[in-house]
Amino acid sequence: MVTRLLRISGRVQGVGFRDALCYEAERLGVVGWVRNRADGSVEAVVQGEADAVQTLIAWARRGPPAARVAEVRVAPASAEFDRPYARFERRPSA
Repeated sequence: MVTRLLRISGRVQGVGFRDALCYEAERLGVVGWVRNRADGSVEAVVQGEADAVQTLIAWARRGPPAARVAEVRVAPASAEFDRPYARFERRPSA
């Protein structure tokens, strides 16, 4: 089980990125959350089997059809976010 913090930048808000990420995460059995950030990026915590998390990160580098992903920064989750999650959810913007 691995937990990663993602920060996705580019044209990723207003294009269905969060909903599509939720769908992909659920399809892959990954849990955690996703939210928009005030700076126009999308932030997510993803947790699951290493292969599933890597597959989801690869998907995030492309995103849904209307997105134009410029960068995906991946980091180990800090202690604040590294806890067990029960499902994948959309959180309010931060």
